[in-house]
Amino acid sequence: MQHISSTLGVPDTSYVPQHVAIIMDGNGRWATQRHLPRIAGHNRGLDAVRAVVEASAARGVQFLTLFAFSSENWRRPADEVSFLMRLFMTALRREVVKMHANNIRLRVVGDLSRFSPRIQQLIADAEARTARNTGLTVTIAANYGGRWDLLQAMRKMLARQPMLDPETIDESVLAPHLAMAYAPEPDLFIRTGGEQRISNFLLWQLAYSELYFTDTYWPDFDAAELDKAFASYRQRERRFGRTSAQLVAPGLSGTA
Repeated sequence: MQHISSTLGVPDTSYVPQHVAIIMDGNGRWATQRHLPRIAGHNRGLDAVRAVVEASAARGVQFLTLFAFSSENWRRPADEVSFLMRLFMTALRREVVKMHANNIRLRVVGDLSRFSPRIQQLIADAEARTARNTGLTVTIAANYGGRWDLLQAMRKMLARQPMLDPETIDESVLAPHLAMAYAPEPDLFIRTGGEQRISNFLLWQLAYSELYFTDTYWPDFDAAELDKAFASYRQRERRFGRTSAQLVAPGLSGTA
């Protein structure tokens, strides 16, 4: 399916954001505040993932993208990285069964070559199992980075058309090779945990996304917190470069 680029046209908007992208931040700090090991926060964070997936599906979201592990997260302590890998495997084994039963499709994007063969196989199995599902598409960004995405897209583009004239390269030539070419650009970007940056996440795709930052740590982010983000989103006037006067119904534009 062809999706409209926000820099080339005006995408359709709706009362409920059709694509929500989230940086799930604050697991470690949530645990530290409770005098627990950081891994306890990651464990609790998996419960939040489950709650947000269910809430997103119930509210009519079509695409939910979760930043689970960035290409920079390998810099964390080895024991924490090891635990995150085990948690990832556990989620792939257990949660996919529930997703499939609820008509949810799972996709995983990122440089998967650095993961163990076992994790790679679990990812492939999960994607294949849910491939025909037609409800919410949940994308897990794992070992993902926005700059990596742009570089790999350019490599794929040039591999397919090695004699490509630079003057002919535009968005329509590059965009199909991006890791998330199957999804529209996010309408709403959420970051939990109090930080206000996008941390190398979906650099191309977030060009015109509405940004929402909350101090709530990810383990405490639930359906009620998601509704707060959606309420903020509905107050935004999504102009995509236009003026307010150009909008057909200025009083309703904040709900789009």
